[in-house]
Amino acid sequence: MAQYEIAVLYHPDLEVDLTKAEEKVTKLFTDNGGKVIATDNWGKKKLAYKIAKQDFAVYVFYTVELPGENVKKVESTLNITDEVMRFLITKPDLKAIAKAEAAKADKAKKAAERGDRADDSDDDEE
Repeated sequence: MAQYEIAVLYHPDLEVDLTKAEEKVTKLFTDNGGKVIATDNWGKKKLAYKIAKQDFAVYVFYTVELPGENVKKVESTLNITDEVMRFLITKPDLKAIAKAEAAKADKAKKAAERGDRADDSDDDEE
């Protein structure tokens, strides 16, 4: 199974009771042989442009393991789901993410060896 990141924009009126809509989308993933690894709810945000006469949407990001042959089924079902205004399914570059995290850890290790602190900047100017 491949890992996918799925961004879903829910209708802003669902902000109060988003659990039913999230359960519906999560059930869609599991019914198609997937497994939700992580969910990140950003809440209600202003859109760059109006979608379906709405200025706001509730942003929720899912990390899902899903068989590749079932991605089309998920896309077609999300297209006709009333609660979902827009969605985007992407496949993350896991090697690049791991490489960036390793570089970040290495940089932090070297900074710790030198005795650098992150809050040292601009202390001399005051």
